[in-house]
Amino acid sequence: MAASAGSLKVLSAGAVKRGVAQIAKAFERATGTRVSVEFHTAPELRKLVAAGETADVVVAPPAAMDDFQKLGRIDPASRGFVGRSRMGVVVHAGAPVPDLSDTAAFRRALTAASTVVYNKASSGIYAAKLMEKLGLDKALGAKIVVVDTGSAIMEYVAAQPPGAVGLAQISEVMVLIDKGCAVKLAAPLPDGIQNVTSYDAAAFAGSPSLDAARKLAANLTSDAAKKVFAATGIS
Repeated sequence: MAASAGSLKVLSAGAVKRGVAQIAKAFERATGTRVSVEFHTAPELRKLVAAGETADVVVAPPAAMDDFQKLGRIDPASRGFVGRSRMGVVVHAGAPVPDLSDTAAFRRALTAASTVVYNKASSGIYAAKLMEKLGLDKALGAKIVVVDTGSAIMEYVAAQPPGAVGLAQISEVMVLIDKGCAVKLAAPLPDGIQNVTSYDAAAFAGSPSLDAARKLAANLTSDAAKKVFAATGIS
Protein backbone atom coordinates (compact mmCIF):
# COMPACT_ATOMS: atom_id res chain seq x y z
CA MET A 1 0.00 0.00 0.00
CA ALA A 2 1.05 3.61 -0.46
CA ALA A 3 2.65 5.47 2.41
CA SER A 4 0.60 7.54 4.85
CA ALA A 5 0.32 11.33 4.81
CA GLY A 6 3.67 12.95 5.52
CA SER A 7 5.57 10.04 4.01
CA LEU A 8 6.22 8.51 0.61
CA LYS A 9 6.90 4.95 -0.50
CA VAL A 10 9.11 4.24 -3.50
CA LEU A 11 9.29 0.97 -5.42
CA SER A 12 12.58 0.86 -7.31
CA ALA A 13 14.69 -1.41 -9.45
CA GLY A 14 17.86 -2.44 -7.63
CA ALA A 15 20.39 -1.32 -10.23
CA VAL A 16 19.78 2.35 -9.38
CA LYS A 17 19.83 1.74 -5.63
CA ARG A 18 22.63 4.09 -4.57
CA GLY A 19 21.35 7.09 -6.51
CA VAL A 20 17.71 6.61 -5.52
CA ALA A 21 18.66 6.23 -1.85
CA GLN A 22 20.79 9.39 -1.89
CA ILE A 23 18.13 11.48 -3.62
CA ALA A 24 15.41 10.14 -1.31
CA LYS A 25 17.46 11.20 1.73
CA ALA A 26 18.06 14.64 0.24
CA PHE A 27 14.31 14.99 -0.42
CA GLU A 28 13.60 14.06 3.20
CA ARG A 29 16.00 16.72 4.48
CA ALA A 30 14.61 19.40 2.16
CA THR A 31 10.90 18.71 2.70
CA GLY A 32 10.54 16.90 6.02
CA THR A 33 8.63 14.15 4.18
CA ARG A 34 9.79 10.68 5.16
CA VAL A 35 10.69 8.48 2.17
CA SER A 36 10.91 4.69 2.38
CA VAL A 37 12.31 2.75 -0.57
CA GLU A 38 11.83 -0.92 -1.46
CA PHE A 39 14.26 -2.35 -4.01
CA HIS A 40 13.30 -5.24 -6.28
CA THR A 41 14.39 -6.75 -9.57
CA ALA A 42 12.50 -5.44 -12.62
CA PRO A 43 10.56 -8.72 -13.06
CA GLU A 44 9.54 -8.54 -9.39
CA LEU A 45 8.36 -4.94 -9.85
CA ARG A 46 6.18 -6.01 -12.76
CA LYS A 47 4.61 -8.77 -10.67
CA LEU A 48 4.04 -6.52 -7.66
CA VAL A 49 2.35 -3.75 -9.62
CA ALA A 50 0.30 -6.22 -11.69
CA ALA A 51 -0.87 -7.81 -8.43
CA GLY A 52 -2.10 -4.46 -7.16
CA GLU A 53 0.83 -3.30 -5.04
CA THR A 54 0.69 0.45 -4.56
CA ALA A 55 3.23 3.09 -3.66
CA ASP A 56 3.81 6.77 -4.38
CA VAL A 57 6.75 6.63 -6.83
CA VAL A 58 8.15 3.87 -9.01
CA VAL A 59 11.54 3.59 -10.73
CA ALA A 60 11.70 0.91 -13.43
CA PRO A 61 12.86 0.14 -16.99
CA PRO A 62 10.80 1.83 -19.76
CA ALA A 63 9.14 -1.42 -20.89
CA ALA A 64 7.76 -1.98 -17.39
CA MET A 65 6.74 1.67 -17.17
CA ASP A 66 4.90 1.35 -20.47
CA ASP A 67 2.90 -1.53 -18.99
CA PHE A 68 2.16 0.44 -15.81
CA GLN A 69 1.03 3.38 -17.91
CA LYS A 70 -1.32 1.19 -19.98
CA LEU A 71 -2.80 -0.11 -16.74
CA GLY A 72 -3.37 3.46 -15.56
CA ARG A 73 -1.10 2.90 -12.56
CA ILE A 74 1.26 5.85 -13.07
CA ASP A 75 0.81 9.56 -13.70
CA PRO A 76 2.15 9.97 -17.27
CA ALA A 77 2.90 13.67 -16.85
CA SER A 78 5.33 12.90 -14.03
CA ARG A 79 7.30 10.27 -15.95
CA GLY A 80 10.90 11.10 -16.77
CA PHE A 81 14.28 9.58 -17.62
CA VAL A 82 16.59 8.62 -14.75
CA GLY A 83 19.64 7.11 -16.47
CA ARG A 84 21.25 4.06 -18.04
CA SER A 85 23.04 1.15 -16.42
CA ARG A 86 25.72 -0.95 -18.10
CA MET A 87 26.91 -4.43 -17.32
CA GLY A 88 30.35 -5.53 -16.22
CA VAL A 89 32.41 -8.56 -15.28
CA VAL A 90 33.16 -9.03 -11.59
CA VAL A 91 35.87 -11.24 -10.09
CA HIS A 92 37.16 -12.01 -6.60
CA ALA A 93 39.16 -9.19 -5.04
CA GLY A 94 42.22 -11.46 -4.99
CA ALA A 95 41.89 -12.70 -8.56
CA PRO A 96 43.90 -11.49 -11.56
CA VAL A 97 41.92 -9.35 -13.99
CA PRO A 98 41.22 -11.29 -17.21
CA ASP A 99 41.54 -9.81 -20.67
CA LEU A 100 38.09 -8.53 -21.64
CA SER A 101 39.10 -6.27 -24.51
CA ASP A 102 36.70 -7.77 -27.05
CA THR A 103 34.09 -10.51 -27.50
CA ALA A 104 36.68 -13.21 -28.25
CA ALA A 105 38.60 -12.33 -25.09
CA PHE A 106 35.34 -12.35 -23.11
CA ARG A 107 34.56 -15.84 -24.40
CA ARG A 108 38.04 -17.07 -23.41
CA ALA A 109 37.74 -15.55 -19.94
CA LEU A 110 34.40 -17.20 -19.25
CA THR A 111 35.55 -20.53 -20.64
CA ALA A 112 38.50 -20.43 -18.25
CA ALA A 113 36.37 -19.46 -15.23
CA SER A 114 35.58 -21.98 -12.52
CA THR A 115 32.02 -20.67 -12.32
CA VAL A 116 29.98 -18.07 -14.19
CA VAL A 117 27.18 -16.49 -12.15
CA TYR A 118 24.37 -14.12 -13.06
CA ASN A 119 20.90 -13.40 -11.70
CA LYS A 120 17.20 -13.71 -12.54
CA ALA A 121 16.68 -9.97 -13.08
CA SER A 122 16.75 -8.09 -16.40
CA SER A 123 20.55 -8.22 -16.59
CA GLY A 124 20.50 -11.95 -15.91
CA ILE A 125 17.95 -12.55 -18.64
CA TYR A 126 20.31 -10.73 -21.00
CA ALA A 127 23.28 -12.74 -19.71
CA ALA A 128 21.46 -16.01 -20.38
CA LYS A 129 20.66 -14.94 -23.94
CA LEU A 130 24.27 -13.85 -24.41
CA MET A 131 25.55 -17.25 -23.23
CA GLU A 132 23.29 -18.91 -25.80
CA LYS A 133 24.30 -16.50 -28.57
CA LEU A 134 28.02 -17.13 -27.95
CA GLY A 135 27.57 -20.88 -27.55
CA LEU A 136 28.74 -20.65 -23.95
CA ASP A 137 25.60 -22.15 -22.44
CA LYS A 138 26.58 -25.60 -23.69
CA ALA A 139 30.32 -25.08 -23.28
CA LEU A 140 29.98 -24.00 -19.65
CA GLY A 141 27.13 -26.34 -18.70
CA ALA A 142 27.07 -26.94 -14.95
CA LYS A 143 29.60 -24.12 -14.38
CA ILE A 144 26.73 -21.63 -14.83
CA VAL A 145 25.07 -20.61 -11.56
CA VAL A 146 21.91 -18.48 -11.46
CA VAL A 147 21.09 -16.54 -8.28
CA ASP A 148 18.13 -14.34 -7.37
CA THR A 149 19.57 -10.82 -7.13
CA GLY A 150 22.43 -8.58 -8.18
CA SER A 151 23.91 -8.50 -4.69
CA ALA A 152 23.82 -12.30 -4.58
CA ILE A 153 26.15 -12.38 -7.62
CA MET A 154 28.85 -10.47 -5.77
CA GLU A 155 28.32 -12.42 -2.56
CA TYR A 156 28.70 -15.68 -4.47
CA VAL A 157 31.90 -14.59 -6.25
CA ALA A 158 33.37 -13.30 -2.97
CA ALA A 159 32.65 -16.61 -1.24
CA GLN A 160 34.39 -18.70 -3.91
CA PRO A 161 38.13 -19.14 -4.42
CA PRO A 162 39.49 -16.79 -7.14
CA GLY A 163 38.31 -18.12 -10.49
CA ALA A 164 34.58 -17.45 -10.35
CA VAL A 165 33.23 -14.73 -12.68
CA GLY A 166 30.04 -12.74 -12.28
CA LEU A 167 28.03 -10.79 -14.87
CA ALA A 168 26.25 -7.89 -13.19
CA GLN A 169 25.10 -4.30 -13.42
CA ILE A 170 28.12 -2.08 -12.77
CA SER A 171 26.09 0.10 -10.41
CA GLU A 172 25.28 -2.96 -8.27
CA VAL A 173 28.92 -4.04 -8.25
CA MET A 174 29.86 -0.62 -6.86
CA VAL A 175 27.26 -0.89 -4.08
CA LEU A 176 28.68 -4.19 -2.86
CA ILE A 177 32.29 -3.01 -3.12
CA ASP A 178 31.35 0.00 -0.97
CA LYS A 179 29.96 -2.45 1.59
CA GLY A 180 33.29 -4.28 1.73
CA CYS A 181 32.40 -7.29 -0.41
CA ALA A 182 35.61 -9.01 -1.55
CA VAL A 183 35.11 -8.46 -5.29
CA LYS A 184 36.34 -6.05 -7.95
CA LEU A 185 35.06 -4.86 -11.30
CA ALA A 186 37.29 -6.40 -13.96
CA ALA A 187 35.82 -4.35 -16.83
CA PRO A 188 32.56 -3.44 -18.51
CA LEU A 189 31.30 -5.94 -21.08
CA PRO A 190 33.01 -5.36 -24.46
CA ASP A 191 31.20 -2.79 -26.61
CA GLY A 192 30.05 -5.42 -29.11
CA ILE A 193 28.04 -7.29 -26.47
CA GLN A 194 27.30 -4.55 -23.95
CA ASN A 195 23.78 -4.35 -22.54
CA VAL A 196 22.38 -0.96 -21.62
CA THR A 197 19.28 -0.78 -19.42
CA SER A 198 17.42 2.50 -19.06
CA TYR A 199 15.33 3.55 -16.07
CA ASP A 200 12.42 5.97 -15.70
CA ALA A 201 10.70 7.39 -12.62
CA ALA A 202 7.06 8.37 -12.19
CA ALA A 203 4.46 9.06 -9.53
CA PHE A 204 1.75 6.47 -8.96
CA ALA A 205 -1.60 7.75 -10.22
CA GLY A 206 -3.36 6.64 -7.04
CA SER A 207 -0.92 8.16 -4.57
CA PRO A 208 -2.72 9.89 -1.66
CA SER A 209 0.17 12.37 -1.67
CA LEU A 210 0.27 12.93 -5.42
CA ASP A 211 1.78 16.43 -5.34
CA ALA A 212 4.65 15.27 -3.12
CA ALA A 213 5.06 12.13 -5.24
CA ARG A 214 5.31 14.24 -8.38
CA LYS A 215 7.95 16.43 -6.73
CA LEU A 216 10.03 13.39 -5.73
CA ALA A 217 9.72 11.94 -9.25
CA ALA A 218 10.86 15.30 -10.63
CA ASN A 219 13.84 15.26 -8.27
CA LEU A 220 14.81 11.78 -9.44
CA THR A 221 14.80 12.90 -13.08
CA SER A 222 16.36 16.34 -12.65
CA ASP A 223 19.73 17.52 -14.00
CA ALA A 224 21.06 17.57 -10.43
CA ALA A 225 19.98 13.94 -9.99
CA LYS A 226 21.82 12.90 -13.11
CA LYS A 227 25.08 14.05 -11.49
CA VAL A 228 24.28 11.95 -8.43
CA PHE A 229 23.46 8.92 -10.54
CA ALA A 230 26.59 9.37 -12.67
CA ALA A 231 28.73 9.04 -9.54
CA THR A 232 27.08 5.66 -8.87
CA GLY A 233 27.65 4.20 -12.35
CA ILE A 234 24.33 5.29 -13.89
CA SER A 235 24.73 7.69 -16.81
